[in-house]
Amino acid sequence: MTEITTAQRARLRSLAMTMQPCANIGKNGITDNSIGMLSDLLESRELIKISVLPSSGASAKDILRELAERLDAVAVQAIGNRAVLYRRSSRKDIKHIQF
Repeated sequence: MTEITTAQRARLRSLAMTMQPCANIGKNGITDNSIGMLSDLLESRELIKISVLPSSGASAKDILRELAERLDAVAVQAIGNRAVLYRRSSRKDIKHIQF
């Protein structure tokens, strides 16, 4: 995935502020099932917020970095136990995020 500009990152961060986490990463860490589910979520929403539970044994930044690489997505931000990812959807039937 190509990098995004600072202004685009700021726009995505502002959109993510009001979002609730749509997935949890827990004691099992990042599994193939979680990768598939997160990929589907990114296709339908483009921007997702993930909650990293303490039982995962990893920081939100580490989880975000790995997910961004495995999902070919952009790591938007990691604050506390929350991580935000963005990937432009290839679907035509959704409203794409405009920058």
